[in-house]
Amino acid sequence: MVAAERRGPFRALLGVAVVALGIAGDLFESMLKRSAGVKDSSSLIPGHGGILDRIDALLFAAPIYYIVLKYV
Repeated sequence: MVAAERRGPFRALLGVAVVALGIAGDLFESMLKRSAGVKDSSSLIPGHGGILDRIDALLFAAPIYYIVLKYV
């Protein structure tokens, strides 16, 4: 019970970090598209901005989440 209570703040911090990294990934992808002068990264999913818009948050958040789960 004591060990589980200590993990609570760590899990909350991990959640905040994953959300922040997801937002950073989205903003980074938007910056790339604006610098390239394109509105959509592909036409595979019309109206959604392309495949990259669907996974941009994962590109930043998933690797860090994996590292934390694997080594911490």
